[in-house]
Amino acid sequence: MSAPDEPTGAAGLFGPDNLPYGLFTHADAPGHRRIGVRYHDRILDAGAAATALGSPHADLLTRPSLNALMAAGRAAWQAVRAELRDWLTDGAADPYLHPLAGATLHLPFDVADYVDFYASEHHATNLGRLFRPDSAPLLPNWKHLPVGYHGRSGTVVVSGTPVVRPRGQRKPPTDPAPSFGPSRRLDIEAELGFVVGMPSAQGGAGVGLRDFREHVFGVTLLNDWSARDLQGWEGQPLGPHLAKSFATSVSPWITPLDALEAARTAPPARDVPLLPYLDDGADGVEPGGLDLRLTVRLNGHTIAEPPFSAMYWTGAQMLAHMTAGGASLRTGDLYGSGTVSGPDRLTQSGCLQELTWGGAEPVELPDGKRTFLEDGDEVTLSGWAPGPGGERIGLGEVTGRVRPAPAA
Repeated sequence: MSAPDEPTGAAGLFGPDNLPYGLFTHADAPGHRRIGVRYHDRILDAGAAATALGSPHADLLTRPSLNALMAAGRAAWQAVRAELRDWLTDGAADPYLHPLAGATLHLPFDVADYVDFYASEHHATNLGRLFRPDSAPLLPNWKHLPVGYHGRSGTVVVSGTPVVRPRGQRKPPTDPAPSFGPSRRLDIEAELGFVVGMPSAQGGAGVGLRDFREHVFGVTLLNDWSARDLQGWEGQPLGPHLAKSFATSVSPWITPLDALEAARTAPPARDVPLLPYLDDGADGVEPGGLDLRLTVRLNGHTIAEPPFSAMYWTGAQMLAHMTAGGASLRTGDLYGSGTVSGPDRLTQSGCLQELTWGGAEPVELPDGKRTFLEDGDEVTLSGWAPGPGGERIGLGEVTGRVRPAPAA
């Protein structure tokens, strides 16, 4: 994808305290994929700079993806980040900077496995009230473990990739039998994705809360496109299948965890005791919440601003549960937070299912009302976090435009 147009002032969100990683090609060598680091409105050819400046990490930065750097571990991540910051702030990297506007951005890492969680209490409560109005909104297990499902890594795509409306079986409650065709209730899910660097052994005790930083390389904005009509019919009783297998969009930029130190915050208070492997109130466990402010725009118009700080389950708890049964981690594993929603349903919900209350309360836009997505609609997720000294740390945008379903 070509580098997207961004709001005025966005370049200021990508200063020396941020330095997200991506993968790019440039007009001077369109077939040569290079690791890039965003710096304001420019992109650093990290491999060229590392080679010219004699970095001991040049081999990690001259690869055609981020996987080798991600697999090198936290000590290497911190050392490389310190080098990059020095080169950029003292001017040594200036010869290796390119205009961002002339770059084509690619999926920055090879995706291994993909898991998606359901970590927002507000989102889960809203859907429970919508679909089970006569029952408790949260199911009995929800506050005991981070609920999730294994998704399809092969359809994780970079921002800017068109999203083709999926087809599948649909059965509204009033129809006597299912039909097959394009989804009529195409939705989004505004999420945060966690990108795994260091692997772990299969059959082990799992990755504990204290080891989260040793394994997670960084975060990226993620849109888990969802076909609600397909999901409602096929998810009886198992989890999503065709409803979520057609596309998951991620930003072309991965923000290192170390860039988010000022955004660390305590998660919401726990009102149900947690088993020891998930107990983030235990001694020595650092706050796992992140104060990230997300914005959802539909056709250029803001429709929601979900706060990630409201998420009940943290990235560390999701990772601990994901590996507790003996599953291994691989470099390039991606796991999503699930829809990010806040306490105000009308302004802080990260999906149309909530914002429109299942289609009963359309969203008003200058170009018409929306219950779910129409062909041609474009959705953009953006975000920022508090940085040091009152600065803001920008999260790379993720955008997708809906294309019609293929002909039968």
